[in-house]
Amino acid sequence: MTQMQKDRPWLIRTYAGHSTAQASNALYRGNLAKGQTGLSVAFDLPTQTGYDSDHTLSRGEVGKVGVPVAHLGDMRALFDQIPLEQMNTSMTINATAPWLLALYIAVAEEQGADISKLQGTVQNDLIKEYLSRGTYVCPPKPSLKMIADVAEYCYTNVPKWNPMNVCSYHLQEAGATPEQELAFALATAIAVLDELRPRVPAQDFPMLVGRISFFVNAGIRFVTEMCKMRAFVDLWDEICETRYDVDDAKMRRFRYGVQVNSLGLTEQQPENNVYRILIEMLAVTLSKNARARAVQLPAWNEALGLPRPWDQQWSMRMQQILAYETDLLEFDDLFDNNPAVDAKVEELKAGARAELANLDSMGGAISAIEYMKSRLVESNADRLNRIEAGETTVVGVNRFTTTEPSPLMSEDGGIMVVDPAVEQEQIDRLNAWRAQRDDTTVTAALRTLREAAASGANVMEPSIAAAKAGATTGEWAEQMRQVFGTYRGPTGVSGSPSNKTEGLDEIREAVNAVSDRLGRRLKFLVGKPGLDGHSNGAEQIAFRARDCGMDISYDGIRLTPEEIVARAISENAHVVGLSILSGSHIPLVQELVMRMNEAGLSRIPVIVGGIIPDDDAQRLMEIGISKIYTPKDFELNTIMMDIVSLADPKAIAAQ
Repeated sequence: MTQMQKDRPWLIRTYAGHSTAQASNALYRGNLAKGQTGLSVAFDLPTQTGYDSDHTLSRGEVGKVGVPVAHLGDMRALFDQIPLEQMNTSMTINATAPWLLALYIAVAEEQGADISKLQGTVQNDLIKEYLSRGTYVCPPKPSLKMIADVAEYCYTNVPKWNPMNVCSYHLQEAGATPEQELAFALATAIAVLDELRPRVPAQDFPMLVGRISFFVNAGIRFVTEMCKMRAFVDLWDEICETRYDVDDAKMRRFRYGVQVNSLGLTEQQPENNVYRILIEMLAVTLSKNARARAVQLPAWNEALGLPRPWDQQWSMRMQQILAYETDLLEFDDLFDNNPAVDAKVEELKAGARAELANLDSMGGAISAIEYMKSRLVESNADRLNRIEAGETTVVGVNRFTTTEPSPLMSEDGGIMVVDPAVEQEQIDRLNAWRAQRDDTTVTAALRTLREAAASGANVMEPSIAAAKAGATTGEWAEQMRQVFGTYRGPTGVSGSPSNKTEGLDEIREAVNAVSDRLGRRLKFLVGKPGLDGHSNGAEQIAFRARDCGMDISYDGIRLTPEEIVARAISENAHVVGLSILSGSHIPLVQELVMRMNEAGLSRIPVIVGGIIPDDDAQRLMEIGISKIYTPKDFELNTIMMDIVSLADPKAIAAQ
């Protein structure tokens, strides 16, 4: 193996944003001073789903999982004293990507930047939102059109910007196998490029292909994950050359950023997550020919709640040690001509090609959303079954569970908690912004935007004009909803129960016995209030409950407490289960319990699952919640028996 000139390290990022634009700006500037080389912006759920901070659906969600950006003033504050022309900024934004990019461009122009020199990425991948993350707004076809609008605009005006990050990250979080992750992501890229091809001159199309980037996940099986990345490189090159006739190897290069796996981070013995994160980072850095261009790492305590600045610094130092202290960047690819690696790569490519052919036979990714969703739910169920049965070892969870108290868990519970007052402060700023703007100018800009959307024109220029006029995120998204409509994605849990019987016979007998005592089938209503689109937990609970013989009602994400109570009444539910992972559990559960009491449903037990700190769990129990489950409660069959007991008239009478 020959030594070579040392490579430049990848972009070192930290995925960050919380509470307010001002607080997030201070965090960004602090991280840049610590050696971070690129920004990665996390937006809160109202911003991601196109609602202003004072909308009914935004209650409890403002500033929780990211920064609220409702208008140009928020974007100014977010990047105050950060020269955008010199920055490489990744914005994890999808349904509202045209709008957030418009705000970013408007701020850059205010700073005096040459927008043709801006570098960065908007994720802008709606297909994976329908499958896993859930922050979609409009139906698939108009959403695909808006993805192409961004790409077409950037190709002409912001040529160094990546207009789309095909995001397989959340596919793996939703349970995708490596072959599914490869195929579903590549099918998404194909759908976008097919949409874009007629929009640009044939001679310029390869340049546009070269701006499509990817954002991937790296799990704990790091040899397989490294092989997956080499397979991605080969398959993308193959697709670009054979399907799109791209001759320039540079334009066919597979460019990707990565955040390593959050799905495998454990609430039990969370200090072990440090090692998991480090090992997973190796999968995307060791192989030079398949090395990430940007890496962001979760913090050790993200299974517990929002990381503190120190926790994020620790993850950043991990990257810096690998990049600057080791000799990794001094060598050519370590795995070329390795027979074991080559064999695994070919196996993954064969599986991905077969799945791609299957998707193509259905008409491509847009037509196959329901199929892909059901496959992900099934794969995730298989993964959980293996953990539950002990076939897959998770250290500290189902093996080696004896532990000492962690000195990392301080009085604050080892996480940062957003002050509830932040929401009202953000709403006050939003109202002040509306009061000082010229409403006539805003109305005219929004009308022009709506007309452009309705006519099929590119929405980017009128979006930038609306941003400069002072329009808000909710107002922009409302124009899209009026023109294109709204969408409710498939849940992946409809259909007949599976044939899985291992460990379920006893539960099925209990469900049958309780159903007999109730006089009808035990009815379990699963609801996701608020804007949280992380539906994996709710889907797996509903999937297992269905297999246990319960009558399941699960309509997917983004329901109001009022809608859940109405469904509990109409379906005469015996137990209501809520899934909330965004940190908004206290206000949402309070409202739901209040509405249930007002409706005379106080007799119906309510259970809650999510990332819930111990202090909040105590508050929820005082409100009247019957059971609380967090990520440490991985034994689904135990949860099923709890549901049976809560619905059992015999058990209730004995209390």
